[in-house]
Amino acid sequence: MAKRRPSGEGAIRKRKDGRWEGRIVVGHKSDNKPIFKSVFAKTQKELMPKLHKLIDEYSNIELSEDSNMQLDKWLDVWLEKYAKPTVKNSTYNGYKNALKYVRPYLGKKILRQITTSDIQKMYNTVKAKGRKKPKSDADTSLSDSTLRGIHMVLHQCMDSAVKNHLISKNPTDGTTIPKRNYKQKQILDDSQLGIFTEAIKYYPEWYDFFYTEITTGLRRGEICGLKWTDLDRETGMLKIERSITIGSGGKVVIGKTKTETGKRKILLSPSTLHILKKRSENQISEWIFPNPLHPEKPVSPSVAYSKLKEILKSANLPDIRFHDLRHTFATHAIASGVDAKTLSNILGHTNASFTLDTYTHVTTDMQQNAADIVGDFMEDIFGKELKPWQKESEKAEQAQ
Repeated sequence: MAKRRPSGEGAIRKRKDGRWEGRIVVGHKSDNKPIFKSVFAKTQKELMPKLHKLIDEYSNIELSEDSNMQLDKWLDVWLEKYAKPTVKNSTYNGYKNALKYVRPYLGKKILRQITTSDIQKMYNTVKAKGRKKPKSDADTSLSDSTLRGIHMVLHQCMDSAVKNHLISKNPTDGTTIPKRNYKQKQILDDSQLGIFTEAIKYYPEWYDFFYTEITTGLRRGEICGLKWTDLDRETGMLKIERSITIGSGGKVVIGKTKTETGKRKILLSPSTLHILKKRSENQISEWIFPNPLHPEKPVSPSVAYSKLKEILKSANLPDIRFHDLRHTFATHAIASGVDAKTLSNILGHTNASFTLDTYTHVTTDMQQNAADIVGDFMEDIFGKELKPWQKESEKAEQAQ
């Protein structure tokens, strides 16, 4: 058996091609043979800073033999061994699709040889040319959100490689990706929400469903997955414990909530509780909203989506997405004074800061309202004719 050389041990030499090489031990194979990492320079003087940096980078690092595998293989290992057992099937498929953008550019590269520069070049290329089906103007660029998704998945994958001693550091760290850019949420305003509430009355088999949605802001899969055992008729507390998705072939799949935080309890409004209590008097299924043709099954999210579109069209309302009903609920709630922490718990967000970031446009309006209130009580103090800010403004206008 070969004698085990300690990690971090290095050596320098001048190669036949005239370059200087600095080499250190960064790990060991199963037979104890060392795994080397090298840096190169034209002169010994230029080499030494590179070698010292390499030694610092791999200090206390012990890579395994698997660090020589190609990225393609590691992506497969990570997806099956680390991702698949921990996420929903739909999320797993999303991870696979995101990594399809990575494989053509870096898939054949040795895992431990991938640098931050390699990742950045791949991001830049994918951003510019990644769209397989060009837009109408032949634009092949990916959206910012798609690139962020690719980065998020690859970052997780490479973090796992670090923990498994395959690489010394995560090469996605230090890359530049587009900042999160939330689009203005499309919601129903006060007037439109009133029209929608009246419109669903003409769909009695769907009234309870959509009334519950606009007063709770549940995700589409969550409201479809509600069971009568989730409702406490005395307290009005509703448990959200599962989500319905559509699998391959249009099959309805019963799974977990989107996140662990998504598993939660919310207190229903009195009107919503009243509606569900009346509905429970004639229940024919374990599901609060069963499939009309097969009541032993939950209503399909795709059917609920189609019905929403039909109702919106009949009422001449904006063609919003189902998820926009959730935004409608949240926007009206926060504008009415519901604090971000409480709303975050109701929506099943990971934290209140995410809720605030998502509904920035609402909080901005609330800040303007607060500024107006401050102006009002300052006017009460100084008097209408003695507002100092107004006098300063008048002086500036006269000076011009």
